[in-house]
Amino acid sequence: MLKKFDKKDEESGGGSNPFQHLEKSAVLQEARVFNETPINPRKCAHILTKILYLINQGEHLGVMEATESFFAMTKLFQSNDPTLRRMCYLTIKEMSSIAEDVIIVTSSLTKDMTGKDDNYRGPAVRALCQITDSSMLQAIERYMKQAIVDKVPSVSSSALVSSLHLLKTSFDVVKRWVNEAQEAASSDNIMVQYHALGLLYHVRKNDRLAVNKMLSKFMRQGLKSPFAYCMMIRVASKLLEEEAGGRDSPLFDFIENCLRNKHEMVVYEAASAIVNLPTCTAKELAPAVSVLQLFCSSPKAALRYAAVRTLNKVAMKHPSAVTACNLDLENLVTDSNRSIATLAITTLLKTGSESSIDRLMKQISSFVSEISDEFKVVVVQAISALCQKYPRKHIVMMTFLSNMLRDDGGFEYKRAIVDCIISIIEENPESKESGLAHLCEFIEDCEHTVLATKILHLLGKEGPRTPAPSKYIRFIFNRVVLENEAVRAAAVSALAKFGAQNESLLPSVLVLLQRCMMDSDDEVRDRATFYLNVLQQRQLSLNAAYVFNGLTVSVPGLEKALHQYTLEPSEKPFDMKSVPLATAPISEQKTEISLVASKPEKVAPSRQDIFQEQLAAIPEFKNLGPLFKSSEPVQLTEAETEYFVRCIKHVFLHHIVFQFDCTNTLNDQLLERVTVQMEPSEAYDVLRCIPAPSLSYNQPGMCYTLVRLPLDDPTAVACSFSCTMKFTVRDCDPNTGVPDDDGYDDEYVLEDLEVTLCDHIQKVLKPNFAAAWEEVGDEHEKEETFALSSIKTLDEAVCNIVKFLGMQPCERSDKVPENKNSHTLYLAGVYRGGSDILVRARLALGDGVTMQVTVRSREETPADVILASVG
Repeated sequence: MLKKFDKKDEESGGGSNPFQHLEKSAVLQEARVFNETPINPRKCAHILTKILYLINQGEHLGVMEATESFFAMTKLFQSNDPTLRRMCYLTIKEMSSIAEDVIIVTSSLTKDMTGKDDNYRGPAVRALCQITDSSMLQAIERYMKQAIVDKVPSVSSSALVSSLHLLKTSFDVVKRWVNEAQEAASSDNIMVQYHALGLLYHVRKNDRLAVNKMLSKFMRQGLKSPFAYCMMIRVASKLLEEEAGGRDSPLFDFIENCLRNKHEMVVYEAASAIVNLPTCTAKELAPAVSVLQLFCSSPKAALRYAAVRTLNKVAMKHPSAVTACNLDLENLVTDSNRSIATLAITTLLKTGSESSIDRLMKQISSFVSEISDEFKVVVVQAISALCQKYPRKHIVMMTFLSNMLRDDGGFEYKRAIVDCIISIIEENPESKESGLAHLCEFIEDCEHTVLATKILHLLGKEGPRTPAPSKYIRFIFNRVVLENEAVRAAAVSALAKFGAQNESLLPSVLVLLQRCMMDSDDEVRDRATFYLNVLQQRQLSLNAAYVFNGLTVSVPGLEKALHQYTLEPSEKPFDMKSVPLATAPISEQKTEISLVASKPEKVAPSRQDIFQEQLAAIPEFKNLGPLFKSSEPVQLTEAETEYFVRCIKHVFLHHIVFQFDCTNTLNDQLLERVTVQMEPSEAYDVLRCIPAPSLSYNQPGMCYTLVRLPLDDPTAVACSFSCTMKFTVRDCDPNTGVPDDDGYDDEYVLEDLEVTLCDHIQKVLKPNFAAAWEEVGDEHEKEETFALSSIKTLDEAVCNIVKFLGMQPCERSDKVPENKNSHTLYLAGVYRGGSDILVRARLALGDGVTMQVTVRSREETPADVILASVG
């Protein structure tokens, strides 16, 4: 029997679980009671509860054990006890996937389903659908149709929900029940109407026209169920997103009308849908925001929370739209629910003026210790956004963040603060010293290795350039003495950067590195030995190559290339140019502060490594050498056309492989031998096309075209190609997909495809541009001046240059300071073939923008290419 536990137990949290120490074998032994006569309903129901508990706790029942218990349980249908019968239904559903021959209870369930006891009929429908496979479904189809239109709501809902589950396995059979579902959709019961609408939508969701018709019908008729209205709003907003339709669409009018519905649930769903539409303007948002503003003063905490959370989301994109709610939000700052108060403050931080920041910060300080880490992260996110909006307020922010950093909190919370401080340091040079001081203080007592290594990396990058770099050495060397091996290794790398950049500190750094050579960890010893030997040479070019800027190659790609080199012994030394470059500069990737705790990541192969492997598997491309760069996909057709084609350009040393991803959107055609014929405007040589064998309906396929770059003119990097897709068409039956025997040739003209300078250059980040500039040297330096007469601002000039050259801005030079008439842009990249290329563009603002471009490279060709392309 279940043990009763009193109120005191419940309050103290000490209520005992009567099923805590269940043994599977003992429970299965007890199940033999099912065979006894007369049946003891109470005892049998308790044993079934134990079996269900074991299954739900993840206990594995063997097929034999489950089948034996299942067959014993079927004898319990002889009892008419309602509780026991309901337990039987639950057990059938849970055991349907474990036991064998479960269909033996079909007749008992069919009898209950068509019986007179309404309490049995609904659960019997659900259990029957759970054990019925697609081959048996037609036998109960008549009963299911009757159940869908049954007068008893619980039976009708059970049949509709079961039909929804059956759609996954028996779509064609369930599709025939649409007329009954239509009838159920006009039911007066709110749940029946909701479930009927759900079934109708899922049957038609792949047919946009049918979904539109269904929505139009219910918009005219109206609905009684608020749940059904919520579903209609979700379907309508999904269609709006796909169509990219604006205010003119009847779907948008429907959602807007729902803002005036009598049910709060529907009103909120409509407001939320409008807010989440990607192309929504501030004008379209206004009615949704005014509804949410009303909810802010609701006596229901759930509504206040929903409203303020949604307004918080709006404030990220359209802060001006939420300004009207500031008074209501200020009232919520003192809300007894801390979650609501936090969201109100962070929303105010996004929408408030510069003058209100100090007051809001004081209010947050008063209760920040009482809220959970999840909401503390939301606060930090808001502060981060505020720093970018009002850079002059960085002192207030930095003080507040440093206090938060001292408080207790988990990894995600601390990481959010550290990321925020780092972004303030990068955005505001004057905040660098105070920010670094706060971070130094934090790592003295930091238990998170990831954060400690991140901060040490920042200290190594920014510390040597501060007016008094020596004060950071103590903090860094303390890590070598006190921390684990990963942090010690990071500290050694940071020390080396101070020694490489500051001549006066070099002797002290060398002494400290010699001490590190006695470390117990081999990685720390190796780093110390390596940096000590590099720094003792006192050569700027060595420091730049091995201390400041490091390797810019893909780690998985390097591993693979080294492995390949060991498999094929060669007289030649290993060539680093054969390794693919890292496609995204690691230190420039801003971590998005997330509310979800992230899992530790493995070093996943980059997109380029994956493409390298795919292309190497095609015999025709095997000897092209290492893949240099893969472009972003370029669409060559509109999304709605009969064939959807996009192209990815894979650049090699002397060739370009054009990969065409093609999708056939016509269900009455099968395309075979699909190729794309290309006609170049320049002296590019089209070598061969590799066809996609076949393209069936909505199944993507790939074909390739190989082009050789002109060898006689290395500066000819830009070219335009006219593209035509050629294929053989075989008509087929849209329902069965079976094609005709005969086919005919056809073609489809695609948009022109451009190859530009940026396709031949891969971005690489040089953390210390000055050192890299000296390292490359001026042997192949070229300089020219250009007038950009059509460009009116320095920001626009910087944007256009970065986009045109496809190079990586360094030293944050892509950010132009306010009220400046001149600016210097530093760009780094690697030219096709593996040659480093650096550009310094000095910009001056007059009538237009004058630009002096200086290019340095180890070879002459890349410098000539850059100047020829810009000119």
